[in-house]
Amino acid sequence: MLIADTILIILLVGIDQWIKYAVVANIALGGEQSFIPGVVSLTHLRNDGAAWSILQGQMWFFAVIAVVALGIMGYFFWQYRNRGEHWPEELGLALMMAGTIGNFIDRLTQGYVVDMFQLDFINFPIFNFADSCLTVGVIFIAIGVFLADRREAH
Repeated sequence: MLIADTILIILLVGIDQWIKYAVVANIALGGEQSFIPGVVSLTHLRNDGAAWSILQGQMWFFAVIAVVALGIMGYFFWQYRNRGEHWPEELGLALMMAGTIGNFIDRLTQGYVVDMFQLDFINFPIFNFADSCLTVGVIFIAIGVFLADRREAH
């Protein structure tokens, strides 16, 4: 599974970077383009903070957090490798690593993260593909913890 997970991480980081490149190349900064009418629009924004633009301009902080987080995730990723019953945790960690790497690349190369997905049906912060990987990864880890608790109870 380690090779498959590594390929998945590389693929997801590539998708993230391609989407960001396409948005920057085709939508003016601050511009908006309907993607799925009434559901999702693409809006080209730069975010030099974290979620909801908190801690704006704290590049050094995000760099340290990303490196520490990748180290911790890498440790657990290595611990869960090739353990079939822990596949949700392994997949969740792979998704979280891809999301962390995707946004870290932006911060290192540009000093900000490119955000683009705007949910038109709800007032929610604009986010990117890497953010989605992080969120789905947390969900998979939560499922894995729930399943592990159920296994231990039996």
